[in-house]
Amino acid sequence: MIVLKNISKKYEGKLVLSDLSLEISEHETLCILGVSGCGKSTLLKVMAGLELPDSGSFEIDEQKMLDTPAEKRGIVYMSQEPFLFPHMNVFENIAFGLRVRKWMNSEVEEKVNSLARRLGLTDELMKMPHQLSGGQKQRVNFGRSLIIEPRLILLDEPFGSLDSQTRAEMQQLFHDVRKEKKITALFVTHDIKEALIMGDRIARMDKGQLKVYPSSEAFLNSGDEDITQELSFWKRMWTCLSEI
Repeated sequence: MIVLKNISKKYEGKLVLSDLSLEISEHETLCILGVSGCGKSTLLKVMAGLELPDSGSFEIDEQKMLDTPAEKRGIVYMSQEPFLFPHMNVFENIAFGLRVRKWMNSEVEEKVNSLARRLGLTDELMKMPHQLSGGQKQRVNFGRSLIIEPRLILLDEPFGSLDSQTRAEMQQLFHDVRKEKKITALFVTHDIKEALIMGDRIARMDKGQLKVYPSSEAFLNSGDEDITQELSFWKRMWTCLSEI
């Protein structure tokens, strides 16, 4: 169980996170929606250990995370940009976390090759990052995150810079792998459709506060203006396609 209580954070006097509390169950993916600047990325950075809150607590299975160094939290942060090591090939980028943990070469090779097959990267393992497409780079980034089997993955609009086809492929890949690997994740997006596809539950962040809906159905029936407009758009599109 992941528990945040009364998390607050200010930047230059501006309140970015305001007394925020949240619980996430093991193996659950919670999607957080919100406009730019509402505090979504700040929340993820606090959980990853990249930022310190001004107040509040954060625990995983009753272990106090705010007192734990970032590298010992068992949490992986994935942003929109892959940030691969440019001097390492795909194999070594994926293997990096295992190398740091002093795994034996035979174990590293077996684990990386197995995951590369799952990610469709077997033929790319000896390539350098500059030889990859945007979708391939994000697959490598995803593999590097998964290989260490983290307690929690934080995804900050990870597919936002991809074209629509590649984005759909990555959404399906994450959907499949998270079920297979029983991943616990916090997935930030500004796209309502993506949130519905990716999340077990959905939350909306506004002015540093978070409203969590108990189910996708509750979210869709909330009467939120943005949701109503989005649903109306897709209904109109479906009507137009049906008349063709």
